[in-house]
Amino acid sequence: MTCVIIGSGGHAKVVLAALRAGGSDDRIELRDGNPERAGLIVAGLKVRVPDLPEGSMTGCRVHVAIGHNATRLALLDQALTSGAEPLSVLHPRSHVDPSASIGPGSLCAALAIVGPDAAIGRAAIVNHAAVVDHDCRIGDGVHIAPGAVLGGGVRVGNTVLIGANATILPGLEIGDNAVIGAGAIVTKSVSANQTWIGTQPVQGRS
Repeated sequence: MTCVIIGSGGHAKVVLAALRAGGSDDRIELRDGNPERAGLIVAGLKVRVPDLPEGSMTGCRVHVAIGHNATRLALLDQALTSGAEPLSVLHPRSHVDPSASIGPGSLCAALAIVGPDAAIGRAAIVNHAAVVDHDCRIGDGVHIAPGAVLGGGVRVGNTVLIGANATILPGLEIGDNAVIGAGAIVTKSVSANQTWIGTQPVQGRS
């Protein structure tokens, strides 16, 4: 089966590394929507354009390897509408508890941990060494950056960015489209569209 990776930047390299570490024998095709990327060699693969092949994608598995949350989620939905199957990628050095669930098209990078009864949504990224503890609920199109730690029972809305090495205390809620800065310590729930830097929220985004 053909595996189509959409995106050819740094995050695509992370996805490819996870696939190869897991011993995938799929034929891998790397695609990008930027014509200037056509023909570049990324991690040993030639980049093709456009990002979505014309016509039916039936018989293909697809993973969108783009950092921008809303774009990643939208491209996954477009690919599925074209008949593709979503591909979730779990690095063999990640740990996902058997009782946890990983949504379609999501990634668990090396050393990521997803605890008991946690649930990860569609097109989400649990990046290197991030921890999603027991009973967390993570929405669609979320990026949990390297080293971030979510305590038990945290609920995260859709298209949220949680920065590298951030800590979210147990039981809190993070609203849709919120941004948690790198290294932040979140001690209160965060509203939709709000940004939290360091130990406090800043003005919400429209």
